[in-house]
Amino acid sequence: MSLLRHIRKLNALQRLQLGVEQQRRQLSDTALKNSTLQYEKDPQPLFTDAETQRLLQSMTQLQLDKVFRKRTVADNSTETKFMTTAQLEREFDHTIEKAKKLLQMPPVVQVKQDTERIISKDPALKDFATTKYVFTDITFGLQHSQRKVVVRDVDGTLAYASLDITKRMNQLYFPLDGRKSYTPRMFSDEQLFQRCLDDNKYEFVLDRLTVQYEPYESEFHNISAKVFEHLNETKQFDLLRSTRHFGPMAFFYAWHRCIDDLLYDMIRRDYLSNAVELIALSYKLHKVPVDYKQTLNELNALQPAPDQKALAELRSYLRKPNEKGIQDEIQTAIGKSEQDFAADEISLKFIEQYIGSEHALKKVQLELAVQTLKELNLEKLQLYQGLKKAHGVQAS
Repeated sequence: MSLLRHIRKLNALQRLQLGVEQQRRQLSDTALKNSTLQYEKDPQPLFTDAETQRLLQSMTQLQLDKVFRKRTVADNSTETKFMTTAQLEREFDHTIEKAKKLLQMPPVVQVKQDTERIISKDPALKDFATTKYVFTDITFGLQHSQRKVVVRDVDGTLAYASLDITKRMNQLYFPLDGRKSYTPRMFSDEQLFQRCLDDNKYEFVLDRLTVQYEPYESEFHNISAKVFEHLNETKQFDLLRSTRHFGPMAFFYAWHRCIDDLLYDMIRRDYLSNAVELIALSYKLHKVPVDYKQTLNELNALQPAPDQKALAELRSYLRKPNEKGIQDEIQTAIGKSEQDFAADEISLKFIEQYIGSEHALKKVQLELAVQTLKELNLEKLQLYQGLKKAHGVQAS
């Protein structure tokens, strides 16, 4: 009987240990699942670098139909005007500038730490009042980051206000449209936030995030990282293309060395120059000894900038059908020009070098995408050359 009791005791201890171990694993898995990628150092110098900005703006693309699409806003009315050709040309230029302004990317900066900054300690004012006094500089025209906010504590200490108090005072005296004095439910309720992600409302979440929080706040970093990680799982990158959030998303993936899924999407959609720019950005951020600038210069010589391409597309609507030559009609039918085919050849060579290197994580998937695109481009090139030959168009 004593031996039986001893065996039962051992079994109970074993079950207890297994239960503790299982609970520990569940907690560990939950913590891992809830963890988000963070910037280990200040990303602002690299993000605001002129070359980085050019790469991100080019990758974002400037698709006017998406930038100026109808939204769920109070006023979606349109205005009709009669213009001359010269006035319409000026309106096109204004439209491009407005689109570039709408695509201005939120800055990627380091999380600002809240430190206590004491101005003076006045023991004579101790217990003068039972509450704190907050003094705010309400000078008109100052930026929120320039506005001074100080707090007099009940013990007489005068110090600069914390980041949270400063933000609330700025919102009190100079409220921003859409910003709430409380945390919106879509950010405080985990289930509601997850539902927004599962419904692929990435742009809506990021737009609301940009309004509610400053880029240096930890909430901004945590929520945006969760959105980008979820987006990397669903592969719905095109939902953010031609929005102001595509650049920070690409920068996030390049910083954390996880560009392969976005790279695959670019290859599959035949955005080969953007794929080269994404690889070049990754090389730049991690100081990989690869000469990518020569490839970028060759592509820039063959292809126009995004704003020039969008402006050319607008101006093409002014041309009458009989004013378009057979060369233009062939390019419109194929969807590419001779310069595009030359740029594709340069891009594919650079992309294949990346796939063959140690930096690519999903080699098989990328190789298949490249091979498929090669075959498709070869068919287009043969059709392009055949149409030119059939219509007697000389090679340029």
